[in-house]
Amino acid sequence: MQTLSIKTSSRVEMIDITPQVADAIRKEGVADGLAVVFVPHTTAGVTINENADPDVARDIRSHMNALVPPDKGYTHAEGNSDAHIKSSLFGPSLVLIVSAGRPVLGTWQAVYFCEGDGPRSRKVHVAVR
Repeated sequence: MQTLSIKTSSRVEMIDITPQVADAIRKEGVADGLAVVFVPHTTAGVTINENADPDVARDIRSHMNALVPPDKGYTHAEGNSDAHIKSSLFGPSLVLIVSAGRPVLGTWQAVYFCEGDGPRSRKVHVAVR
């Protein structure tokens, strides 16, 4: 297993981690198989989406904040309930097909780390079998 270190700079952010995930897969030395990308945090997640146009990630962030606003009178005392909800919507993990030692993604696809309660230092685990 490889562990990536991610530093976020905003409260809600989407960071393209495709190059880091691809490097972690390469380091595992598995030519063909599956890679699990897992975020061990309750206020962050991962997703796959378009990386050709930065407006896509911007729209996702904007609409996520509209769907789950940060100041909606939640009962959780830490003040980050919206981040917990957003991370549940994205999910803590995803599975990638690995072929020839590389993640199989569509032409416009990228793996995004989705921060909901930043800025923070985060971890992402990548395990390949």
